[in-house]
Amino acid sequence: MSRAVRFDRYGERDVLYIADVEVPHPGRDEAVVAVRAAAINPGEASVRRGVLHERFPASFPSGEGTDFAGVIHQIGEDVTDFALGDEVIGWCWTRASQADYVRVPASQLVPKPVALSWEAAGSLAVAGSTAWAAVAAVKPAPGETVAVSAAAGGVGSIVVQLLRLRGTKVVGIASPANHEWLTAHGAMAVSYGDDLEQQIRDAAPDGIDAFIDTFGPEYVELALELGVKPERIETITAFERAAEVGAKTEGSAQGTTTEVLAKLAALAAGGEIEIPIADTFPLERVQDAFDELEQRHTRGKIVLIP
Repeated sequence: MSRAVRFDRYGERDVLYIADVEVPHPGRDEAVVAVRAAAINPGEASVRRGVLHERFPASFPSGEGTDFAGVIHQIGEDVTDFALGDEVIGWCWTRASQADYVRVPASQLVPKPVALSWEAAGSLAVAGSTAWAAVAAVKPAPGETVAVSAAAGGVGSIVVQLLRLRGTKVVGIASPANHEWLTAHGAMAVSYGDDLEQQIRDAAPDGIDAFIDTFGPEYVELALELGVKPERIETITAFERAAEVGAKTEGSAQGTTTEVLAKLAALAAGGEIEIPIADTFPLERVQDAFDELEQRHTRGKIVLIP
């Protein structure tokens, strides 16, 4: 037997529990991975609360988790690209990675670089692919200026670094506690608050060319007030407002490919981007992990360690 995070109904963190489940067995083209690290994501909290029921309904009992990194425990008879004991990074679409073992198609795995920590590797799939897609959506050009909300969060911190790699100027919106980190990574840091619009105008007197929102609909409004064209506004959370104004909503569904994941892993392993780890928790403290996540003030990722 093994352990897996479960919830049987929509609700707050207290509906989460650890269930004893059978170790999965792979299909012909699948692998079973012993999970070493599995990041948690804000979208998982929204699914658990039922906020996204119309868009991403849950069936009960439901597992949790998409991101993971680990060691291949079993492989199906048609799998030729991986072997037992290989260290891999991957994703699952079945809400099952927050567990001791996860079963996925082998086509959803890439090798884990030796230089990449387990915590960072287990944080790449959702935040990394979302950041990659968000950056691509606004088509940033060298020398342009892009504003990023929640710029030190799990997705925002990667967005900032990917933009900088493209030669883009970045205005990062974050709490003062995160300004030093943003400045060290090449961004102009501003604080959220009543005077945010003026702070951004002061930081970028030539204007904002594009806006990537990783927090909420108020930033779509701010982007419009700053004169950003709707087609160059990207949000990963404010789907309804984006539809109303014609902004983009590219995210993990568009960015999740093995090609992108392998590129992100190489960038992180080579030190070209940092995957900040805010905290780690053992699997049995999943409620505490989400408690910290849902305060929405962490820098980088929170990771479960089975």
